[in-house]
Formats: sequence, C-alpha cells, structure tokens
Amino acid sequence: MSAPVNTFKEALQKGQTVIGCWLDLRSGYAAEIIGYAGFDWLLIDGEHAPFDVTITDAQIQALLNSGSHPVVRVPVGETWMIKQMLDSGAQSILVPMVESADQARQLVRDCRYPPNGDRGVGYALARASRFGTVENYGATADREICLLVQVENRKGLAALDEILTIEGIDGVFVGPADLAADMGHIGNMSHPEVQKTIMDTLRKIDAAGMPAGILTSDEKMIRDSLKAGARFVATAVDIELLLSSARDSASKWKNEVS
Repeated sequence: MSAPVNTFKEALQKGQTVIGCWLDLRSGYAAEIIGYAGFDWLLIDGEHAPFDVTITDAQIQALLNSGSHPVVRVPVGETWMIKQMLDSGAQSILVPMVESADQARQLVRDCRYPPNGDRGVGYALARASRFGTVENYGATADREICLLVQVENRKGLAALDEILTIEGIDGVFVGPADLAADMGHIGNMSHPEVQKTIMDTLRKIDAAGMPAGILTSDEKMIRDSLKAGARFVATAVDIELLLSSARDSASKWKNEVS
C-alpha cells in the first residue's frame, strides 16, 4: 500500500483550477462544517489564527472525509513545524514569507525523507501512515507532498525567477495584504500599483508552468486573478462568512421590528 494520493496536487498537475476557503475559526467542528460546503480545498491558517498543533491536528482529522483537501499554512518555514504537520497527516503545506531561493530549497528538503531531504523518519507512529498500516509509506510519501511557497513582499518578488526553477516547489501563492503593505499601501490591496504587481506576478508564475494562488473575497479581483492564470484561489474566509451572515440576519430582523 502506498501513501494516499494527494488529490489537490494531482488537480494542479493536471492544470485544473481549484477553489478554496480560509479556515481561521479555532474549531475542528467548524472546519468539518465548511468541509461539506463544496470547496475543493481549505486552508488551515496556522500563521494568523490562534492555532496550536493540537487544534491543527483536530482540523486535519475533521476534514478527512469531507471531500475538501486540507492545506496547512505553518506560522513560519521551520523544519520542526513542517515535520509535525506532515506527520499529523497534512499532505499540502503553505509556507509564508519566502524571500529567497535558498530558503525555498530548504523547504523542499523539509518535506522530503532522507537521502533527499531532512524530514524525520517517524511515520510508523503517525496519522500520515495511518499509524503504520500504510506499509510502503516511507518510500512513496515524497511524491504526494505538495509544497506551496508564499511570495508576499519585494524581496520575494526579486527572488521569484529563481524560485520558479526549483524542483519540488509545487505552487507559488501571492500574498496580497503583505505585498500591499510592503509597497506602502497597507490595507489597500485595490491600489492600482498593487493590483498591477499582483496580476503581473500571477502571469509570470503561470507562464513558468507553475500553479499560482491567491486569497481574495473581492469578486473583481477573483475574476482578474483567474484571467491572469491563478489556479488555486481562495474566495472566502470562514470568519468573514460567519460575521457577514450574522450581521445580515441581525439587521434584517431588527429593521422588521423597528
């Protein structure tokens, strides 16, 4: 028996476009609910949400039978963090603030077993191998891991050409909020200069034959990103969905009785 097929990676390799949602609510129960909403993939946000290993592990578990593929964003590209997420059963990892080709190369090694990488060999005790029941896991795991790197400032953009040539990088995600801030337009991703940079970057990634990704709930930006070649696109955030729906309900019925 081999490592489970990574359906998210497989879809990207086939040139398909997949639609996702960000998970920032600190709840496996909430993750499971969103998992049945029909998104192709869900991003467990370990960078900005108050997640620890235990909660992230619970969300991965909650999504196992949902049909939505879990992608885990680690807080920072540290080997030990990536190792824990992979052993917990995550097959797709997004690393924020990638600023150099050397950093990207080390991330590839973090996701691979020796002799091609630095991932610790402890899979017999981990969910990744179904607790040792996937007998051929160690020999087959590397090919099913999907490594996505996040380019979100001017340093990252300067290194992008070289990053795009690195074997083992499976996609490049453009971080619009941090990029806008680094360009001097914090909180204003719609600034024309920022939008031009984002779309030019997506086109460059796509032209290099690499899947490009982005997060935005702005409909125009979603359409523009898809036209520019983005292929893994997150269109919503669970917190925003909950707050928006709650506000609409409260406003509607308060207006009815006022």
